[in-house]
Order: sequence, then structure tokens, then C-alpha cells
Amino acid sequence: MLYALLIYADPEPVLRGRDDDDEMSQHFKLAADLRERNAYVASEALGPALRTVRVRDGRPLLTDGPHAETKEMVGGFYIVDCQDLAEAEAIAARIPPSARGAVEVRAVMHVDGWDYGATAARQRHTFS
Repeated sequence: MLYALLIYADPEPVLRGRDDDDEMSQHFKLAADLRERNAYVASEALGPALRTVRVRDGRPLLTDGPHAETKEMVGGFYIVDCQDLAEAEAIAARIPPSARGAVEVRAVMHVDGWDYGATAARQRHTFS
């Protein structure tokens, strides 16, 4: 089953160029382990929110940055293929920012008719 692991952390160290090399080596090690177990699907680091887009009355409304004022931001994500929620939670606990921020675990849901391309063989959760 696919799970999205959303990484929430204080962006200041990264934005100021003080990203921790040891932390990155932990990410590399985790990704290599997940690949070895065929549990790795994807991961990306995300920059700060640039714009929030809403369509109102058929017209786009653009605002700078995120909607909510918060110290933490979504700084990245992993998509992992796990046997169950417990395995996804164990992987989330290994993501370095979980020690000072948070990692949110979400089920990746199946949408009938969607073209999943290269990940089509991976099992998704169904709406119940």
C-alpha cells in the first residue's frame, strides 16, 4: 500500500544555507534502504510556498506564500510502498526532521480511471 510521508520542519536552516550534512546523509541512507526493500517510490525536497492559487468566480486569485502563518512548512515528502500503516509509521520515524519537526503519514488513495503511469502496479488505498 502506498503512503505519503509529509515532512514538516522549520525552513530557516535550509533557507540560510545551514542545512546539516549529517542529516542529508541520513536521508541518503534511508532512501537507499527503502530502494533495497523495493519500498521507495519517490521523494523530493520542497522550497517555500511561492503562491497560493484560488479560483473564485472563474478567475484566479493569487496570494504570496502559504495561507496559514506557521513556523513549520512542508519541506519535502517521501512516497513509500508498505505492508501496512505500522511500517509506514516506522519509516516516518526514521526521517531525520521527525526529531525536531513532524512527519505526517497519509494513505495514497486510488482514483478509478486515473493513469498512474510508471507506478500503476503499486497498490493504493480505496475510499470506504
